[in-house]
Amino acid sequence: MKQYLYLLINIGCIIIPFIFSFLLKHKFYKQWRYFIPANFVIAFLFIVWDHFFVEIGIWGFRSEYLTGLFISRNIPLEEAMFFICIPYACVFTYFVIKEYFPNINDLFKSRIFILILITLSLILFLFNLEKMYTSYTFGLLSFVLFYCLYRRINLNTITISFISILPFMLISNGLLTGMYIENEVVWYNDLHNLGFRIFTIPFEDFFYGYLLILLNVLLYEAFKNFNFPNFIKR
Repeated sequence: MKQYLYLLINIGCIIIPFIFSFLLKHKFYKQWRYFIPANFVIAFLFIVWDHFFVEIGIWGFRSEYLTGLFISRNIPLEEAMFFICIPYACVFTYFVIKEYFPNINDLFKSRIFILILITLSLILFLFNLEKMYTSYTFGLLSFVLFYCLYRRINLNTITISFISILPFMLISNGLLTGMYIENEVVWYNDLHNLGFRIFTIPFEDFFYGYLLILLNVLLYEAFKNFNFPNFIKR
């Protein structure tokens, strides 16, 4: 059973959103023609990033928690599934919030939030260039946020969606990083991160996750509207 842990975590993250994609009044499965190509592109980019980091020892996986199936020399099937299951659950959440709570978009000022997050990301990027997980994550995030700021893209609903799934992230990432089990499923080389963890989860993981979801939603909306980035202009 131990060898199926990572697989079961992925299934646990996607199973309820998948089921409710068919049951709710606004059916998310009708959005698959936009989500699937968007997710394929972003998942591919993150898997390439993943492969590079595994190759140079930034992080890796403990074989006892894996089924033994790999999509490449060092990327287990479960890791590839992660970049499908987590974005699916999050984009589904974004879709539900957007459809059922349209006024939630006015909860806070998106431009101020972006400026704060850009400032934080740039500081952490510039002062941690030798730490590859930290510098890559915050460097890429600041670049994407600069683009969103320049094009006046409103990130309120995306950010609220991400915040709403944080409790589930604490459970899933907690399992992956050893919070509830004897050893972590995914190990990290702390020479390449800040060394600060929330419970067992590296601080960078939260921003890495936000970047993953942000890119999936942006591209999903681009495919949906064919007029990117005007889909969520102020």
